[in-house]
Amino acid sequence: MKSQSQRFVSRITRDTLALILAGGRGSRLKQLTLWRAKPAVPFGGKFRIIDFPLSNCINSGIRQVGVLTQYKSHSLIQHIQRGWGFLRGEFGEFVELLPAQQRIETSWYEGTADAVYQNLDIIRDHDPGYVLILAGDHIYKMDYGDMIAYHVESGADMTVGCLEVDLETARGFGVMAVDGDGRVRQFTEKPAQPQSIPDKPDKALASMGIYVFNTRFLFEQLIKDADTPGSSHDFGKDIIPSVIKPYRVMAYPFRDVQTGSQAYWRDVGTIDSYWQANLELIGVTPELNLYDMDWPIWTYQEQLPPAKFVFDDDDRRGMAVDSMVSGGCIISGSQVRHSLLFSNVIVNSYSSVSDSVVLPDVEIGRHCRIHKAVIDKGCRIPEGMVIGENPSEDARRFYVSEGGVTVVTPEMLGNITRYAR
Repeated sequence: MKSQSQRFVSRITRDTLALILAGGRGSRLKQLTLWRAKPAVPFGGKFRIIDFPLSNCINSGIRQVGVLTQYKSHSLIQHIQRGWGFLRGEFGEFVELLPAQQRIETSWYEGTADAVYQNLDIIRDHDPGYVLILAGDHIYKMDYGDMIAYHVESGADMTVGCLEVDLETARGFGVMAVDGDGRVRQFTEKPAQPQSIPDKPDKALASMGIYVFNTRFLFEQLIKDADTPGSSHDFGKDIIPSVIKPYRVMAYPFRDVQTGSQAYWRDVGTIDSYWQANLELIGVTPELNLYDMDWPIWTYQEQLPPAKFVFDDDDRRGMAVDSMVSGGCIISGSQVRHSLLFSNVIVNSYSSVSDSVVLPDVEIGRHCRIHKAVIDKGCRIPEGMVIGENPSEDARRFYVSEGGVTVVTPEMLGNITRYAR
């Protein structure tokens, strides 16, 4: 029986086209998105955020994927071209880049629904049975095949992936009310007073920004929305509220298949949440297991030497404790504690790094102290610099988040010849 279910899921995923919305700036990430779109922001020591939904597609058996890009997409496009070109076109497999190119209208993408609408001709050419709409800026592992199977079995026109969040968090999401069968009866985008779940007064049911559509139904709704005066052309604000009553819209709860509890999902849309989600990975048993060979996260893999730790004197010992250190790093007579270092980071002698996330290609000079910081790609930290110990001084030179995380970029250091892409 299990193998029959797996074949069913495999068959419908092969008939599914996934579209990843990756055109947003992600302004809440402040200077981290100054030169790159949010989905291109590095995460987890060697990945970029876009790698998580892309890996979910590949691992789910969805091998037809379009990535819709717009805002400062050069590094995102470059990353996908380098790391995601292994699919075989002759077998109908692809990861296509769909930049805003005014295919239908004379404007750029004006909303999530408009972004898909402007690529209707491409979707028609691929002729899928189902279209899976994904956000390109969240961190999670999910088998989309189970959600698509639920969509088909429930006879839905549209299915919305959802999870339970606290009421304060729910204010930034689309919030749903569902009946006993899981059918969506109400949907409000970013409500000031979110409606709680009946038996959980401190929780609300929030949209993950993941949607499954029957293709013909999607076409009908996008064309109708495009012809509606005053529409913001957004799935959450316009499409979903308009189809709840006349059509069958179902909610798919995102849960761990083994425990039945809420599955891991992170919106790393702020500096504090980004910093925290990265540092969660260095725990003994983190909720997000990057060492899971049954559900690997794929990415562009640079050919780098192993990390190296040099010098073993009492006052000059290269060491890292409770940390993740990526390939190409050199910890030279310095100490790294409870931190995550991306590729090609050099920490020179007599320096210390703690509670920090250091992105690729950073060099930290001698006698530096860095605490509770995010150091952007390409930074050159000058000798003797102290970061994270004096909030008022850091705020004058850098950016300090509400949670006290200091963000440092090449521009802030005067490294004008380097850009964090």
